[in-house]
Amino acid sequence: METTINPAELKGRKLGRVLTKLGKVTREQVHEALEVQKTRRVPIGQLLVELGYCTERDVTSALAGQAGMEFVDLSKFEPSPEAIDAIPAETAQAYQIVPLEYQPQGKKIKIALKSADNFRAVDDLRLLMGFNVSAVVADASSVDDLLNKHYSKQSSMVDVVSSLAENERFKGLEGRNDQSIDLDAILDAAEDNQVVKLLNLVLLQAIKDRASDIHFEPFEHEFKMRYRIDGVLYEMVPPPKHLGPAITSRVKVMSNLDIAERRLPQDGRIELTVGGRPVDLRVAILPTIYGESCVMRVLDRSNVQLKLDRVGLREDDLEKFSKLINKPNGIVVVTGPTGSGKTTTLYAALAALNDIETKILTAEDPVEYDIDGLCQVQVNEDVGLTFAKALRSFLRQDPDIILVGEIRDLETAQIAVQASLTGHLVLSTLHTNDAPSSIIRLIDLGMESFLLTATIEGVCAQRLVRTICTRCKEEYTPTEEELMELQLTPADVRGKQFFRGRGCDNCHKSGYRGRMAIFEIMVMDDGLRELVMKEASTAILREYSRKRGMRTLRECGLLAIFEGQTTIDEVVRETILDE
Repeated sequence: METTINPAELKGRKLGRVLTKLGKVTREQVHEALEVQKTRRVPIGQLLVELGYCTERDVTSALAGQAGMEFVDLSKFEPSPEAIDAIPAETAQAYQIVPLEYQPQGKKIKIALKSADNFRAVDDLRLLMGFNVSAVVADASSVDDLLNKHYSKQSSMVDVVSSLAENERFKGLEGRNDQSIDLDAILDAAEDNQVVKLLNLVLLQAIKDRASDIHFEPFEHEFKMRYRIDGVLYEMVPPPKHLGPAITSRVKVMSNLDIAERRLPQDGRIELTVGGRPVDLRVAILPTIYGESCVMRVLDRSNVQLKLDRVGLREDDLEKFSKLINKPNGIVVVTGPTGSGKTTTLYAALAALNDIETKILTAEDPVEYDIDGLCQVQVNEDVGLTFAKALRSFLRQDPDIILVGEIRDLETAQIAVQASLTGHLVLSTLHTNDAPSSIIRLIDLGMESFLLTATIEGVCAQRLVRTICTRCKEEYTPTEEELMELQLTPADVRGKQFFRGRGCDNCHKSGYRGRMAIFEIMVMDDGLRELVMKEASTAILREYSRKRGMRTLRECGLLAIFEGQTTIDEVVRETILDE
């Protein structure tokens, strides 16, 4: 194990100075990065990497030095068996740490972290497990290698569930109505190590598999655990039915909810660090006839690409959308069903517009990601803070750009129009099937068509389609029936290649891994405004926009099929036929 820096000399110094002292960059390169930093609020380490002057590894070692910690090379290092046995597999995986050395006398343990700011791991090991901890920092890939090597045989969910089923302590919960169980018995079960371990395993598994939601559902004869990956639900090993209240109560304890209240819906939030990454869980508890159903929405901030060029826009669409959001005023609407990625697209747009000279206000229900530099307001209908009320007070806050989570009623639409007419850019979402039908939807809400033509600058419709798993991707020839679903003939696709996923362990045998967005962008021009004034039908608006170069959702999906990114089934499922 080779130490590459002397931490005592570097502690507390500025990062640029540390990197210079390590010989990774020159002073001139640091000054260049500092100049760039005046226009972009980005950490200097990231800028130096982007400029190509140093590597991520160099920055990690410099951050370690800045914190007064050793940076070590673990590529040829082998932890002692005593050290590996001292920390449970779930703990090592959850905190993304590797124990290197352990002395039972005094419970002294030396651990390797991926980043110097993972103080949570050090604190928790010290407070919760009573270790005397010393920490060093190592390259993330070498920590991953050692984790996979020594902790891959971690206890599986099946083992935990079967040991819970046999545990005598929980027999008292069996066969009893959820309402009549003694509160102390539930709290006791919720605090049990095995229940905590099961829930930790479920969360780790779900976040590792990039799940968006985790469901705990009580039924008459079973208690199901399911999670949603890329829009599809998968079932996990179900625990015994009588453990349902204990698991739900454990979630309630974690999210500071009232475990005594089992008759009313409750909402909460849990902030976790899983695998060294910040993860927010939005918790919704719903009383059903067989007990409380609990759904957790996983908001993994490290998994979200808040950059416009990462959300999946094609080059020409990206150019169109960038022009729309850079207008000085007007309304830009992003539309699509629930779970189609609208919020991510809007956040990416705000991230692109977020700079020192711009004041951005958002009204959301709920606030999904907190972003530096934005003033974000959580709508709360219970106390009368509606979208309309928030929006009205926004106009007195001197904003440049306003994001309204959703235009749900005429009042919100009218204030959005007023904001736009008084020189603000307003971004919002709607629930419609495609871009042209958004205009009709706003007229249905009661908006005057002349106000729409004066304010709407463009509408972007989107959907999410699953992408083919890269590990089991194979070429195939589609049947005539499949082609007919897309209104194509064999002659239309001559020379074109089609792909699908065979199904493997990497993709849960589904053939898909990950999702991509497909877009339809309708930009308002004088001809379209005239048609809106005449209250033309959606079909006429669509036909006109297509003549002016709008690519429909179906056409965007076809391009993704021909590029081997997704399949015919996915595009047929997510898009409607062009009329």
